[in-house]
Amino acid sequence: MSDVRAPTPTSSVRIGCAGWSIPTRTARLFGAGESHLERYATRFDVVEINSSFYRPHQAKTYRRWADTVPPGFRFSVKLPRQITHEARLADADRLLGEFLDQVSGLGPKLGGILVQLPPSLGFDARVAEGFFGMMRRSVDTPIACEPRHSSWFGIEAAELWDAFSITRVAADPARLPEAGTPAGPKSARWSYWRLHGSPRMYYSSYEDAVLQKLAPQLLQRGRARSPAWCIFDNTAGGHAVEDAARLQALVARDTTP
Repeated sequence: MSDVRAPTPTSSVRIGCAGWSIPTRTARLFGAGESHLERYATRFDVVEINSSFYRPHQAKTYRRWADTVPPGFRFSVKLPRQITHEARLADADRLLGEFLDQVSGLGPKLGGILVQLPPSLGFDARVAEGFFGMMRRSVDTPIACEPRHSSWFGIEAAELWDAFSITRVAADPARLPEAGTPAGPKSARWSYWRLHGSPRMYYSSYEDAVLQKLAPQLLQRGRARSPAWCIFDNTAGGHAVEDAARLQALVARDTTP
């Protein structure tokens, strides 16, 4: 029996997964479609593309994905590791240009760009300002950054977020207490949660109590800055879809008059 609930593109809260694979046990949550992405979009209105971190996709591929989903659907795309982990944000002009040319295939369905930094990359004001300044001059799309080194949680980094209208990702598990809360100016135009699975990253599902606490936080942020995005990345054990659907139901319940 199907348990499909159509996404609500006008909502200030968007909930989805990293990738659009559909485990067999969750098939009942989705409507019909000719591809996994088309079926995924019958339930969720946002997806995070992680494969772009490992390999490039042609603009025509992004265009095909965009053509598969409804008008209100949005994608976030993860920056390639060649930029974040190999070049470490330095001298990445050509690489960034190639990436932006590729994701332009999404057109207006490109909702934002995710920049996940390696845990070993400390904050260097010159490098960070150079890279994010170049990025902001190149694209007006919302940007979310997930730093994983403690030096990115100080005053200098906060000034960087303000200067270039970037939101700092709220990550779970959080490496530092501050890392579990989104930060950045209102001009960033969104807030962004990434839930990787806890206690075992990528494998564990989330307890009801965690999701019940998160739902009002998303709604509060969504009212303050539109929209609030929450992406489940605990895909290795196939729990992302189930957790996203449960959180979706909690948010819907809390917004019901």
